[in-house]
Amino acid sequence: MTINRRAALAAPFVLAAGRSDAGAQTAAFPNRAVRIIVPYTPGGVSDITARLIAEPLAAAWGQPVPVENRAGADGVIGTEAIAKSPPDGHVLGLVSVGHPVNAAFYRLPFDTMRDFSFVTQTTSTPLVLCAAKGFAASTPAELVAHAKRNPGVTFAGTSGVVRLAPVLFAQRAGVEMTYVPYRGSTQAHPDLMAGRVDVMFDTVPAALPHLQSGALKALATTGAKRAPQLPDTPTVAEAFMPDFEASTWGMVIAPANLPAPVLAKLNADCAAALRRPEVVERHRTLGAEVVTSAPGEARRFCEAEMRKWGDAARKAGIQPQ
Repeated sequence: MTINRRAALAAPFVLAAGRSDAGAQTAAFPNRAVRIIVPYTPGGVSDITARLIAEPLAAAWGQPVPVENRAGADGVIGTEAIAKSPPDGHVLGLVSVGHPVNAAFYRLPFDTMRDFSFVTQTTSTPLVLCAAKGFAASTPAELVAHAKRNPGVTFAGTSGVVRLAPVLFAQRAGVEMTYVPYRGSTQAHPDLMAGRVDVMFDTVPAALPHLQSGALKALATTGAKRAPQLPDTPTVAEAFMPDFEASTWGMVIAPANLPAPVLAKLNADCAAALRRPEVVERHRTLGAEVVTSAPGEARRFCEAEMRKWGDAARKAGIQPQ
């Protein structure tokens, strides 16, 4: 009984100390520069997002926020560097949908979920299903009908979700389409416009100039709602396949086991930076919508994306290399 009474008396002080430690962690963070590692080359949406939020974060924290591009192996090299950094919040990463998708293609030197803290989603950018102006189909339903009548319809693919979106579409539509690999959209577009390859699920910003010029036509977009740049183009979901969605997106991550107060502060401050009007508008010009989320929501979203694209890859016979 004496022991229990002492424990009971001590408990409030233990709890208070715990709260004090948590508050101290938050108050002390950050106490030096916070690096944002972007595992891709400069100029992409992830890189632009990182640079757009770095300035308001630096102003809020009173610390430098340098952005470091560490590209290679479809983002694996930079993402590994994030995973192996100290879990104190002073190293962040800004990754894309390639983060969960890479697990379908590569034997990774880290665990996609366990080795990271998930701070917030940053953006969502739909793809556009496009084809040459003279291609036989002009809607997703017409494409499926054409593919059933003409086995051997081809799709241009690069990597990640641009590679897997047509795979998922074909699986759900019950048709066969043949993958034609390209290193990037720039390399694929001439063949697409010339009709040497039939269709492509490309990012809206990459395809938009050719859609505007009339060299390509949009059959549908792949987001949850219509793309602002293509307001007259229906989504795949509304035109043909209600449960279909395939988007590229961005997310702020950090090493696993980030202290909860630090994670909460990062979430709040990154979300505030993302919601600044000039940041929202700059992303709109890129075809991207700013999206923020709580850490738990961000983690669940990434898990769901990993399952969706991993299942599509396995059904297509794609094995991690």
